[in-house]
Amino acid sequence: MTKNTTPTDGATRAIELTPEHPTERVAELAALAEDEGFDIAFASSHYFNRDPFVALSRMADATDELRLGPGVVNPYESHPVKLAAQTATIDEVSDGRAVFGVGAGDRSSLANLGIERDSPLRRVLETFKLAQDLWDGETVTHEGTFTARDASLNIEPPSEEIPTYVGAQGPHMLRMSAKHAEGVLINAAHPRDLEWAAGEIEQGLEEREAQSASERASEERSDSRDGEFESLAFASVSVAGDETEAREAARPPVAFIAGGAAEPVLERHDIDREAASAVSDALEQGNLHEAFGHVTPAMIDAFCIAGTTETIADRFEAALEYVDGIVVGSPLGPDLEDAVRRASEALDSVENRRSE
Repeated sequence: MTKNTTPTDGATRAIELTPEHPTERVAELAALAEDEGFDIAFASSHYFNRDPFVALSRMADATDELRLGPGVVNPYESHPVKLAAQTATIDEVSDGRAVFGVGAGDRSSLANLGIERDSPLRRVLETFKLAQDLWDGETVTHEGTFTARDASLNIEPPSEEIPTYVGAQGPHMLRMSAKHAEGVLINAAHPRDLEWAAGEIEQGLEEREAQSASERASEERSDSRDGEFESLAFASVSVAGDETEAREAARPPVAFIAGGAAEPVLERHDIDREAASAVSDALEQGNLHEAFGHVTPAMIDAFCIAGTTETIADRFEAALEYVDGIVVGSPLGPDLEDAVRRASEALDSVENRRSE
């Protein structure tokens, strides 16, 4: 089990707020999340929504202690140096509350922009290593999956360290995040997937420790930052007073998850391959309504924590056997404010159970 790096007691509570809503609404939701005891708020990044960094700036103005960051940006749509500067700006305007959520991005969304997602593991790793050097005030020249020459930032982020959380689902990205980053955002909601991911993360942590020991012995500078590592389940959540309404609201995000799910994930949950292909084909053709209609109850059970407050509390408790915290992710529920409160109540319930 990994260790919690946040100053709060118990499991880390995080939430994903999507800038599909006006930035003022997102800022209000962030303020509510802070009042409800959440530790981190991630603003999701999709080219068809509002800019996550603009939303994060508004969220910073509306909050006092909530940690804030993109969840997650990718180093294909924007150059890694630009992402480092944007994140440093959020750290500045929030008085040192930034986190950096970075991942390889959604292959189908990048394809819509004519972008090929090549060498995703190396590109993500090189991106946050470069960002760390830039945040430390270094001038950087880099030749790898991208190029940067004599790059530096005219920003001094107030944080001593902006923690990097890597969005991950596959085995290699999970292990890499554990070896090199401060945290991981596991793209999963079901205990079966989280248990499998925990095994991959443990391998990465063992490699991290072995590397650190070797570097200490040779008095070399460590390639990974000191400190503890945190694993968070970045889980699609839909909560409401009515179970059916909550599950219906889960259809859109579940469609995108199921449509892009790898074969081993489908097999792990005994999801019919033809049903998943029907969802995927409809999404590729832009037929969203049709895609959502192809979502099966089994897909919702596998890829979303959906139901009443009591139902999701049970699912949160099961997930926390394998991770250090939960990111309450999209869609949240049919009523956003109500969903934030209900998710907080569910997490309170879990904390109470675990302290008994």
